Amino acid sequence: MTKWLLAVSALMPLYSAQATQDPEGVYNRVCVACHAGQLPSAPKRGDQAAWEPRLAQGMDTLVQHVIQGFKAMPPRGLCMECSAEDYQAIIRLMASKPGSTL
Repeated sequence: MTKWLLAVSALMPLYSAQATQDPEGVYNRVCVACHAGQLPSAPKRGDQAAWEPRLAQGMDTLVQHVIQGFKAMPPRGLCMECSAEDYQAIIRLMASKPGSTL
């Protein structure tokens, strides 16, 4: 049992380092299809007026909407390999002012 715990603890930093993807890359690969204006109900990146009422619901609610699907958004936003942390980072990216850094 001790050897197993030692092996798991040695691998955890590797897993954690790979758990979060680049938000910009995921946005460009998966999210842009709807959030760049092609789907009118999807808030555009950088449109703070559209994001403000959504952010007021809280990050946990927004992440649940992504994971479960909400209105026209398919479950997991079609990013099957994304974690909750990835979704949070992507939401922050899309809700931020254009040109701002996170």
